[in-house]
Amino acid sequence: MTGGLHITADAATATATATAADADADVDVVVVGGGAAGLSAALTLTRARRSVLVIDSGEPRNAPASGVHGYLSRDGLPPGELLRAGREEVTGYGGRIVTDLVTGARRDGERFVVDTAAGGRFTARRLLVTTGLVDRLPDVPGLRELWGRDVLHCPYCHGWEVRDAPIGVLATGPWAAHQALLFRQWSPDVTVFLHTAGDLTDEQWEQLAARGIAVVDGEVVGLDTDGGGLSGVRLASGARVPVRALAVAPRFEARGEVAAELGLTSVDHPMGMGSHVESDASGFTGVAGVWVAGNVTDLMAGVAVSAASGMQAAIAINADLMAADTAEAVARRAAAPARVPFDPAAEPPPANGSSVNAGTASAP
Repeated sequence: MTGGLHITADAATATATATAADADADVDVVVVGGGAAGLSAALTLTRARRSVLVIDSGEPRNAPASGVHGYLSRDGLPPGELLRAGREEVTGYGGRIVTDLVTGARRDGERFVVDTAAGGRFTARRLLVTTGLVDRLPDVPGLRELWGRDVLHCPYCHGWEVRDAPIGVLATGPWAAHQALLFRQWSPDVTVFLHTAGDLTDEQWEQLAARGIAVVDGEVVGLDTDGGGLSGVRLASGARVPVRALAVAPRFEARGEVAAELGLTSVDHPMGMGSHVESDASGFTGVAGVWVAGNVTDLMAGVAVSAASGMQAAIAINADLMAADTAEAVARRAAAPARVPFDPAAEPPPANGSSVNAGTASAP
């Protein structure tokens, strides 16, 4: 999920002021993206007493959704409210948040230089990219207008809200049967629209039939609505099939281009669902000083998982900074003039004139 939320006029003014004041600021970590992953990382790092700057473009992936689900103690909370609370927590520990679009990042000696669309320039010792992904939806008229409400992709995010309703599954690739079998857990009325995906395998036909899932041939050419909500699917043949929700499989494309100059690029996901930025379990990319967290690297991560990955990356970044701080301190100590071993006899007398012998104060 890419960070951001709608900002009031007062908040926008405050953010603009912060942008100007922080120009050329040097911090421990710049976090690019202020969604669940970025804010979670920033919170962890600020609590570790690191200087942190979050730069967020204000384009959250889940903005169309009415609520965040499956997040313990926050189930159903509107996405904007979750981000607002997160921003307050980060700034409460001294973190800074700037609303701007990062246009590029490059290395300059031991620092990273991050440039923004508004002309900002920030430097940091480490860089964390949490820019999320873009959902490339199938080209069906009316689909995007209902995205995040009646047009869905994740049963764990939205399944409860459409339980027992007639649910359609728009087949555009090999995962359609799997998606239909998942949604069958929430409703007994599931229909697969073969659309452009081609025929199913014999095993898939058997599985869908065993679960009572209908299959409709033909291309979907449009959606019908009733009072603003989805009411049906229209086929090229002219037939109309009533549904109240439609599950789709977007292509997930990581927003990883901000660090392209550092040699960090997105690659095709091994499961064929889109592109992502590769990393290890901590979010380290293999590029020295650069980590990723959230959907930019884990395409299937929900909000809770993205937040956890942000914390995990922050812990790894702090450990890396700690090692660098220690190495620098050892080098300074080694370069310092030779020290004379401590000798009490060589120490100057106390300012009050009292005497000290062998580390024990003399009796009055």
